Amino acid sequence: MLALPAMAQEPITPQTTMREIRQNPAVQASGLYTDIHTWERDLAWFKNVHNNETLEEVVGSGSAASCAAGLNLLIQNYESGTQITYKLYSPEEIAAQPSRDHAELYYFPADTPNARYAVVLSGNALYYSGELRGGVSTAWELHEQGYAVFVLRYRIGREAGNNAPMDDLGRAIRFITANAETFGVQPEGYALLGYSSGGQIAGVFGDAEKGWQKYNVPKPGALLLAYPINNFWLAKPAYTALLDVDDWMQKHYYDYTLSKLIAPDYPPVFLWYGKSDRILKLFGFDQQGPALQSALEIDGVPHEEKVYEGAGHGIGIGLGTDAEGWLNAAVAFWKKVT
Repeated sequence: MLALPAMAQEPITPQTTMREIRQNPAVQASGLYTDIHTWERDLAWFKNVHNNETLEEVVGSGSAASCAAGLNLLIQNYESGTQITYKLYSPEEIAAQPSRDHAELYYFPADTPNARYAVVLSGNALYYSGELRGGVSTAWELHEQGYAVFVLRYRIGREAGNNAPMDDLGRAIRFITANAETFGVQPEGYALLGYSSGGQIAGVFGDAEKGWQKYNVPKPGALLLAYPINNFWLAKPAYTALLDVDDWMQKHYYDYTLSKLIAPDYPPVFLWYGKSDRILKLFGFDQQGPALQSALEIDGVPHEEKVYEGAGHGIGIGLGTDAEGWLNAAVAFWKKVT
């Protein structure tokens, strides 16, 4: 039986299965990455492990509605002729280092030209890929507020050695800046919105020497950090052993504690986290959000912090939690500082 054209199919909802999403012709043709873990990508036996689960089961109730809306927007954009997926490296660069093929941007244009843009970095936990939970859902919410959005798929797992995620982010900003007119965006004043370890990468990029200036791109207008890892603490040796054992004497992105990078010229920061966050507790709660907030205050960096009682790690947009509305507050902060 022939597949129906994407426009003739039922809209995606939180109860749509991953199989239905992955078989949607427009989702397939757009190039959006929908695997959840690296072993789905790399091992054929695991490829369809989530296919019978609903979108809500995969991304969580806090992000499901926004993710469904974002996928429908992506389908609409693709059907109207918008290119969704952009490779960050040339075929020659990928041939020299095949892992670069996994670095991509997914473009959600604004409805009006000359818009501000945000780059979204989902969390990863080394093996987890959050383009749906953290990326597409956030893209929808920011699009509804008039922004262009680029969801960054950066290298994770064993491919994240030698500062690959930093290189991917630097390449992404350089690519967007060079093509700002084509994308209909302003090259200055952009935001980096990072979740968890994606927030840590965004935070390191906010340091001139290690981030934006090193990669010769404009300084971020704001860093919007959702439950970021400030300090990987005891996990640092494990990261080195897994990713950079042959280069263990050099410092890598995960070695840096964000609060120690803060200086008066650091980009403005919106920061939020929950007191019930078990992952932050695992890394030493006081060494996470509280330490970062203290450093921002000491150096006089414009910032806003929200701390929630019940919000856990990985809730994304956080609908239905006490963190609901954090993204609206983050956008208001971004507007204020730029």
